[in-house]
Amino acid sequence: MSVLRRAAAAEAATWRNLALWASRRPVELHGGESFGYLGVVKPILGVFLGLSVVEIPVLDLIIKHVIPWGPARLIMLVISVWSLLWMLGFLGGLTRNPHLVVAEGLRIRMGPGIDITVPWADVASVSKRYRSLPSSKAVQHEDGALHIVVGSQTSIDVRLRRPLTFELPRGSSEPVDEVRLYADDSDGLVRSARAHLEAYAE
Repeated sequence: MSVLRRAAAAEAATWRNLALWASRRPVELHGGESFGYLGVVKPILGVFLGLSVVEIPVLDLIIKHVIPWGPARLIMLVISVWSLLWMLGFLGGLTRNPHLVVAEGLRIRMGPGIDITVPWADVASVSKRYRSLPSSKAVQHEDGALHIVVGSQTSIDVRLRRPLTFELPRGSSEPVDEVRLYADDSDGLVRSARAHLEAYAE
């Protein structure tokens, strides 16, 4: 997928998630358990949203007294409101796309853009382990592992029985032996995943 197509798809998903979040549409769990990952970044997003709300009237007042051109106020107001709504849509996308532990496997997500499923047949083990990474990029590869990162960290290691590739926004990943992700309730996700692994092995 081209850069422009990816950008357009991400933009459409942001506004769609804003509408779904605002309408309080229930999150589809696909018969499984959900595990969010917003805890580590929610304070930062809250600060940005708060600053955006304060910025709108302040910026309008500044433009009113500095730029003697009427349409400038309207243009900046539209841009400021659009930015605020976009951030709300981004937050809605993270909220509405949690990780899922379902009958088919562990579904690892990050907003509307990243959605990969690791089948239970390919999972060797699931364990809790906090890791800090030097980069905050959402998708990272290191030492044969695929990291789905939140706030420059992961908290769960999923060791695979064989190397797998996964479809990501920028194309297929390189073959990896392990997938690492972050969840607020790491203990709960590990416990649920292990229960499914035991049931699958029987």
